[in-house]
Amino acid sequence: MNCRHCQHTLEYKFVDLGSPPPSNAYIEPNNIDKPENTFPLRVYVCEHCWLVQTDDFVQAETLFSPSYAYFSSTSTSWLSHAELFVEKIIERQHLDQNSFVIEIASNDGYLLKNFVQAQIPCLGIEPTKATAEASRALNIPVLERFFSEDLAIELVNANQTADLVIGNNVLAHVPNINDFVAGLNKVLKPRGIITMEFPHLQKLIEFNQFDTIYHEHFSYLSLHAVMTIFNHADLTIFDVEEITTHGGSLRIYACKNEAAKVQMPSVSKILNTEKEMGLTDLSIYTSFQLKIEKIKSDLLLFLQGLKQKGFSVAGYGAAAKGNTLLNYAQIKADLLPCIYDAAESKQGKLMPGSHIPILSPEILKTNQPDYLIIFPWNIKTEIQQQLDFLTHSKIVIAIPNIEVVK
Repeated sequence: MNCRHCQHTLEYKFVDLGSPPPSNAYIEPNNIDKPENTFPLRVYVCEHCWLVQTDDFVQAETLFSPSYAYFSSTSTSWLSHAELFVEKIIERQHLDQNSFVIEIASNDGYLLKNFVQAQIPCLGIEPTKATAEASRALNIPVLERFFSEDLAIELVNANQTADLVIGNNVLAHVPNINDFVAGLNKVLKPRGIITMEFPHLQKLIEFNQFDTIYHEHFSYLSLHAVMTIFNHADLTIFDVEEITTHGGSLRIYACKNEAAKVQMPSVSKILNTEKEMGLTDLSIYTSFQLKIEKIKSDLLLFLQGLKQKGFSVAGYGAAAKGNTLLNYAQIKADLLPCIYDAAESKQGKLMPGSHIPILSPEILKTNQPDYLIIFPWNIKTEIQQQLDFLTHSKIVIAIPNIEVVK
């Protein structure tokens, strides 16, 4: 395989997680006997541009099907994050009723509804049917399409260029990242700006967050790699913020080269931090597999120990993170009988690969396990607040290591 950005041959493996099913391919109980689609989940690093990327085995259309079950609005902390961002960016960019905002991967309208409320014209671009319909129910115009340079040209021809283009947690999800970023340039007004949020590769390595690796994420991004890709598309990253979402993310601000905005000190600061950590050196990537093998072994030993001692255990949060971890460790319902999740779209289904049942958290009110493992560790504080009624259960997280947190 060649690098998705610079086309150099990929030689160096970062992670190998076997061949699990896609992490959001939840199973209806009546389909339990049908074969599951599984794909290799291997990640390589390009030593030329330092883009970390999955092997080419699965198409985006396979992953983001009409039944795709992720709804952003399930997380109250994520809703607050979106609301605060909208307030900030409206003030920073002086957006008003004469502005136009495009969000790529607008999901269920979790963010754009704030622009609608502020009476700022906007458009969502969202390929999955269920989430697009949820957006329309909030009076948000939605194009049910994958974003690309071709779609950007269609929007330009329809006089729908943007003062602000937003993409939260989508840049890592696109297989043709060069085409995607070229489309950002096309659809942007001459003085417009782009904001993108993505999990920071530095945090993934620093805190052993290998469970954020799944087929839907085609890339794992450093600021160095993203700047290289944006520069190739005649876009300049002029500011960047470190934010806490998804275990540590970056929010970049970019513009067309000719807009000539002054680069803020934050850009060079993070680039220097990445270099000091070794993100432009092969050794940090080729040694990572040993760390995740230890996490797998520790989790298996922990669950086996609980079973031998007669303790009851369950999971909380049927997130893609959990599916990556469970399938890599080959944990089934014999060690983890069920997982509770607040998303009604997942309740009653089975986890892909492990086939662990997903249940409503209401059951926890009358059936508390001895140990409850929170898989979406990035929102563990929010989840603990939701589960403050638990008086018996000990709360556990597995990343970056096994820890009883309550």
